[in-house]
Amino acid sequence: MTTLDPVLARRFARITLDHVGREYPYKLDHVLTGAHDAATPAMLHPIFHGSFDWHSCVHGWWQLLTVRRLFPDLPEAAAIVARADALLTPTLVAGELAYLDRPLSTGFERPYGWAWLLALHAEAARHDKAWAAALAPLAAAFAERFRSYLPKLTYPIRAGTHGNTAFALVLARDWAMRHDAALVALIDARAGDWFGDDRGCQAWEPSGDDFLSSALVEAVLMSRVLAAPAFAAWFGAFLPDLARGAPATLFHPATVSDRSDGKIAHLDGLNLSRAWCWRAIAAALGPAHPAAPAMRGTAERHLAASLPHLDDDYMGSHWLATFALLATGVDVAGGA
Repeated sequence: MTTLDPVLARRFARITLDHVGREYPYKLDHVLTGAHDAATPAMLHPIFHGSFDWHSCVHGWWQLLTVRRLFPDLPEAAAIVARADALLTPTLVAGELAYLDRPLSTGFERPYGWAWLLALHAEAARHDKAWAAALAPLAAAFAERFRSYLPKLTYPIRAGTHGNTAFALVLARDWAMRHDAALVALIDARAGDWFGDDRGCQAWEPSGDDFLSSALVEAVLMSRVLAAPAFAAWFGAFLPDLARGAPATLFHPATVSDRSDGKIAHLDGLNLSRAWCWRAIAAALGPAHPAAPAMRGTAERHLAASLPHLDDDYMGSHWLATFALLATGVDVAGGA
């Protein structure tokens, strides 16, 4: 299977270094309460004002720090460190925190951006630098938002886009395992409430702008929440026809008809995130599981469908390398 090597790591780093500091074009998630709220991206977000949008900049930084940790001798590593030293500082984090205190910012980047910020903080903590200490107040703020939000979320969001509940909780739980035991317990309880009784998943996907598989990210979350035997039983009931390749849609990469269309380009992300999911599920079930070879083969086909297209257009290049990194077997929990 395709795995991360220095050549691929350099490609990912070059793509992402090109956009994490590029302020324009930029898509704001911003509510104006008056004319005084009109401001440039860099004024609103002193760290995460690149990469077309806030969350892409956040997970672009997660990807860069991960590549730097795994391949510290890459030629791009020095540039990653220098730019992180300049941006991941207490002063600039205070500016990001100030944005969260603005009126009508309670739902800012919920839950996707929240979760990626926690993943970034977790990755920063794996480096012998001051980055994690600087980011800690921002991580604490988003963890508190999760603690407030999850109890009142009556129904999970199963969309294949940014609102997806299961994907956000995979990232948040990995952070919480090291920083917040109470949040782990809350995530596990809510995952059980929402997904514990799911059976016979139809996997009516993809939709036209999905970048996440609502079926597979749910399974990845449950593989984190449940012990191995319990997960195997849950997964067997969730996808009971897996042995005969059904639902068929989960086994076939999505077709991307126009990579300059930002929504249609999401489907490259779907292929990459499915590759990550299939690999993660196969690893959770173990090599003896009868479907493990098929899952790994499916992961490889999905990766091959979109890996050549990461930088075909800025609508993909500003974010796809993050999901390509996941698809090569690098996990948000820090493994490789």
